[in-house]
Amino acid sequence: MLQGKKGIIFGIANDKSIAWGCARSIKALGGEFGITYAGDIMEKRVRPLGEEIGAGFIENCDLTKEDDIARVMEKASQTYGKIDFLIHSVAYASKEALSNPDISSVSLEAFSEALTISAWTFIAMAKHAKPILNPGSSLVTMTYYGAQRAIQNYGLMGVAKAALEAEVRYLANEFGATDTRVNAISAGAIRTLAASGIKGFRDMQTIAAEKSAIKRAVTSEEVGDTAAFLVGPLSTGITGQILFVDMGYSANG
Repeated sequence: MLQGKKGIIFGIANDKSIAWGCARSIKALGGEFGITYAGDIMEKRVRPLGEEIGAGFIENCDLTKEDDIARVMEKASQTYGKIDFLIHSVAYASKEALSNPDISSVSLEAFSEALTISAWTFIAMAKHAKPILNPGSSLVTMTYYGAQRAIQNYGLMGVAKAALEAEVRYLANEFGATDTRVNAISAGAIRTLAASGIKGFRDMQTIAAEKSAIKRAVTSEEVGDTAAFLVGPLSTGITGQILFVDMGYSANG
């Protein structure tokens, strides 16, 4: 279904990452892509995964530097010419901010850092990908229910994800003129490297499973399959949307 489709996946940190689930699903359907990592420590984890899956390129990218994002797009252009999809599976807030559930206590520095990495980066990626996107391309990011409801201990990340969801709508409106779709997947609680920093995350995951229509946690593979659907030809009528992949947790309130 994705034969001939080429793209970039941002956000693989290890084999538990949602981005890795996306990579596996897209590869299984014939898609090709390059991947990125953040610094030398992450390279030791990510490069073997990229080599295992046959990534077209494996590039270092400091997401706080717009020049690095632009350089990755140039690498994609050199490798593929044009691309058909981009996966943004990136989120960050400092341990200090995540350990304090009181949003009123968040410092300007922590707020700026979280919003920059978790939300602004999607705008920057879209901006620099725009010249190399084929008609009918798809941009996909990852969000969480805490963007729409106050979830205990999610705090600052909920604010960042709310900004990200707003970006999806505005980018969809902007990029629609070039037949490019922009959507977000609101995944259920999955224990990733980023999620492990959230206070009480195991309890969040347990409660979500208990309250979901299907009484278990969603997997990164299931989220990856949804991402593969969104970058493929069976979802051409979907843009500007938040798709919940959470076993029905959001529907049950």
